Amino acid sequence: MAVKVAILLFSVCFPALADLAAGQQAFKTGDYATALKEFLPLAKHGNAVAQYSLALMYYQGQGIPRNYKEAVRWFRLAADQGSASAQTSLGLCYDLGQGVRQDDKEAVRWYRLAAEQGEAVAQFNLALMYREGQGVPQDDKEAARWYRLAADQGYADAHNNLAVMYHQGQGVPQDDKEAVRWHRLAADQGHVVAQHNLAFGYHKGQGVPQDDKEAVRWYRLGADKGYALAQADLGWMYHEGQGVPQDYKEAVRWYRLAADQGNTDAQTNLGVCYAEGQGVPQDYIQAHMWFNLAGAGGNAKGIENRDNIARKMTPAQIAEAQRRAREWKPKTSR
Repeated sequence: MAVKVAILLFSVCFPALADLAAGQQAFKTGDYATALKEFLPLAKHGNAVAQYSLALMYYQGQGIPRNYKEAVRWFRLAADQGSASAQTSLGLCYDLGQGVRQDDKEAVRWYRLAAEQGEAVAQFNLALMYREGQGVPQDDKEAARWYRLAADQGYADAHNNLAVMYHQGQGVPQDDKEAVRWHRLAADQGHVVAQHNLAFGYHKGQGVPQDDKEAVRWYRLGADKGYALAQADLGWMYHEGQGVPQDYKEAVRWYRLAADQGNTDAQTNLGVCYAEGQGVPQDYIQAHMWFNLAGAGGNAKGIENRDNIARKMTPAQIAEAQRRAREWKPKTSR
């Protein structure tokens, strides 16, 4: 009898596993119709992997109309079976109020269940909740603890955020060298924010010997990926000739890429280039426009520079600059 049950179990499990594998392969190749066909019956029969996969399809609107409520239903079924990925995703739905009423405490509950299973994303998200005091009392030490657990698994966002905590001395002793160590781990994975932060450390000599050439190298890595802060700072390095030969045209190029994304420091500095004729022909209208945009974004220097240059302009020039500012739209960098 025992042998017969084992045979029956295998006769059921092998096709199910084959169907699951077929669904996963179809999902990877973008054949969502086939993936749905394979996942749905398995999910209805309680297969947690299929439930989670089906939930993802509803969540992302892949092969079926996006439906957060249906995603939550399937995430919950998988999560109740202990799927750490589903628990993390369900926590995110509560965190963002997608398919359920927004509830930080419930988000924390599901993040914690997954985090205690070693799910790095959940550990990171739980750290964020402690950092911000969402659903739990604000606690930087707990935030640092969960960041470290995720970081120890190689999670780049956790590397970067733990580095920030060491730099600021929040939840851990202030230690710029330790901050640099964690920033570098994230930067080496291509994390653009960490690359920028590491560049800043080299530029200011925080945690490492001051080295503008090394700062430029790290700024460039982030700038080449379209990160506006890195583009703005790389522009500044070219403008001032720090770590690279002074080159106003190159400064303008990087300022513009960041300014087009709405970075107010880059907008102010690009305005200065137009006002002074550095790397571009002198153009008070363009200068006023960029200063005005920076000021509208809360940049006090932009407001000051706009008001100063307006004194050198005719009413018609100011009106044209204002028109250009009104019509300006941010762009996504390359």
